[in-house]
Amino acid sequence: MSLDLTPKQTEAARQFEICNACRYCEGYCSVFPTMFQGRVFGESDITQLANLCHNCRGCYYACQYTEPHEFALNLPAALAEVRSESWERFAWPSRPAALFQRHGLALALGPILGIALLFWLVARLPGGGEGFYSYLAHTAMVAIFMPVFVLPLVTLAVSLRRYWRSVNGAPIRPSDLLSGIRDAAKMKNLDGGQGQGCNFEQEDRFSNARRHAHQAVLWGFLLCFGSTASGTVMHYLFDIQAPYGPFSLPKLLGVPGGVLLVVGTTGLAWLKTRAARNLGDASAWGGEMAFILTLGLAGLSGLALYWAAGTALVSALLALHLGTVLTFFLTMPYSKMAHGFYRMAALIRNAQVKRGA
Repeated sequence: MSLDLTPKQTEAARQFEICNACRYCEGYCSVFPTMFQGRVFGESDITQLANLCHNCRGCYYACQYTEPHEFALNLPAALAEVRSESWERFAWPSRPAALFQRHGLALALGPILGIALLFWLVARLPGGGEGFYSYLAHTAMVAIFMPVFVLPLVTLAVSLRRYWRSVNGAPIRPSDLLSGIRDAAKMKNLDGGQGQGCNFEQEDRFSNARRHAHQAVLWGFLLCFGSTASGTVMHYLFDIQAPYGPFSLPKLLGVPGGVLLVVGTTGLAWLKTRAARNLGDASAWGGEMAFILTLGLAGLSGLALYWAAGTALVSALLALHLGTVLTFFLTMPYSKMAHGFYRMAALIRNAQVKRGA
């Protein structure tokens, strides 16, 4: 075993070797077929397997070597801890990632309230636009949100490059990308290998609730992003100014997207309170919950803002919504939002491994 491994990676490698000898869980998810291709596990193997794991926990409840057995296997927790460690290591800069994972609720709530207060104070000043722009000018919104949107993406790109080099990723073929997108869209690794779901919140009983909640969040986020993108195109290319009507493309995408975000994040938060913390990275629980609640609040405040149009509530709700969205993007490279990018990279790398790259 390599002396270069961290203590958490060393523990994961120990458990891999035992799993490799047993092989009972071969059909559970993509982790096990990939794991069973090797005998000795280096840092790149462990990092890749940790980020490929979806923490469905089916292997734990099927395992005969969990405590009180002397092997004391807890593969979901071992992989979750390595996964969190890898995000901290690859993040650029790394310090905010460690802070957010351990103090996420405070580091999300503080900026949301603080930024919302600033936006609310700005909204009290006389404006010259229409609709929402009468509270905050369009040019001011662009000046604030453009760098906040671009800089986190640059940070994530650096982090993902570090990850890709760590797992010995090869040049990506279109087939690799399509395979990763297909597995992510279907949440393939949350179906328990047999389509019956995972064991995240009901111990040895199977459930698709987490899979469905993840899909709601994924598609809700994509719809909301599409809503913003379509509004940008309408504004700059067609000179169609906000506010948009109820049957406009931004509204037809944004309203269902907001509903899916609220439903999905509420479901994930509820499931997380029911799940055993010792089967994940307990130190990152607060950061994970902060990400879920921040994303859910972005959807909820956006919907509330839509329904409150034309009322005295718009100023406060707009400030809350903008504060939440701004905080979401500022923390994106360091919150669990980054796991979506790492997970996609792991799925793409797994497609490469399957074809021998």
